[in-house]
Amino acid sequence: MTQVLSPCFFPMENVIQDYIWGSRTSISKLLGINNPENKHQAEIWMGAHANGCSKIINNGNTQLLSDFIAQDKDAILTPKTNAQFAELPYLFKVLAAGEALSVQVHPSKAQAEVGFAKEEAAGIPRNAGNRNYKDPNHKPELVYALTPYQAMNGFREFEQTIALFKKINVAAIGDLVDAFSSALNSAGLETFFSELLSLKGEVKECAVNELLEYANENKEDPLFALILELSLQHPGDIGLFTPLMLNVITLQPGEAMFLYACTPHAYLKGTGLEIMANSDNVLRAGLTPKYMDVEELVACTKFDAIPFDSLQFTPELKEGGEYYAIPVEDFKFALFESITDLTLTVDSAEILLALDNDVTLTHESGETVVINKGQSVFIPAYTKQYQLTSTGRVARAFN
Repeated sequence: MTQVLSPCFFPMENVIQDYIWGSRTSISKLLGINNPENKHQAEIWMGAHANGCSKIINNGNTQLLSDFIAQDKDAILTPKTNAQFAELPYLFKVLAAGEALSVQVHPSKAQAEVGFAKEEAAGIPRNAGNRNYKDPNHKPELVYALTPYQAMNGFREFEQTIALFKKINVAAIGDLVDAFSSALNSAGLETFFSELLSLKGEVKECAVNELLEYANENKEDPLFALILELSLQHPGDIGLFTPLMLNVITLQPGEAMFLYACTPHAYLKGTGLEIMANSDNVLRAGLTPKYMDVEELVACTKFDAIPFDSLQFTPELKEGGEYYAIPVEDFKFALFESITDLTLTVDSAEILLALDNDVTLTHESGETVVINKGQSVFIPAYTKQYQLTSTGRVARAFN
């Protein structure tokens, strides 16, 4: 085993994913990260995921974070994290949605393990368009808004959903609505959701056209204005019905929410921080031209209503910051603002991101590093303790 004791602070170079739904301006405007080629800047990935591994500056040299961690996982991650996960168990992101992402569900840990093994055995390439499972992990997430951040999260109350569908009175799906109306429960919702997403051809086209006709006549209603906006991005998509089934929420800057595994959701527009288990598994449910496996999607979805007033996560104020009670072991999240020489104890490998101004980190060994707005730093578990100073906000990802 390599004895790794120093340095303690590793400035990071992170991959920026240029997915087509990404904003061209938000990350540059908020974090001062240049975009000279005016590319889509959808997500900054901070972590060791194989699809976008960060690099660290180690004694003047550049090194993949995954390679550094592999030198001594017990010292860098802690023996407990190494035994449980064998890798950095989270992925930290800045996500800037200029347009809507697909409606999606992430599988549970058990479902991902079975699905990944099955697709591996079938020889489906991991980058294949019809691949559901890129890895054997779940993907619960927390999102923290940096700008107004519109999203869908979880099924509406059953009565609310059926009321909306009766209101629009789309003849092409009248039988589906009637069937759900007579079975307002999880089983009824599962059948309704599955059959609606499975519509094809002329029936699907008629249903979407009727929905948009109603939306055009009621565009003063924010819900139907949203459906019209989404129709410009995804014309003819059956996912245009999902705002009638899912809670639509706009987080204000500084607000946060958690997204559980097996829960349908979509990010519609805005920029925020996102921390999740180290996974890239997505089962799509609309608002996408990509592969949709409705059978597998339904098998991995919990058809339970989530009350709207339970969506927002409220932090606990302690130890100089705002700490969020994350209900999984893969990651934790905290935010600090305007702090001087705040002593933080390190119980796991951490990533800090400077959101507003410079951040100064100091270790008892005398090591000091300053990162600028928009920059991040990796801190191994062996650091044990450090002091944090900044006049702005600092986000902390750990586990």
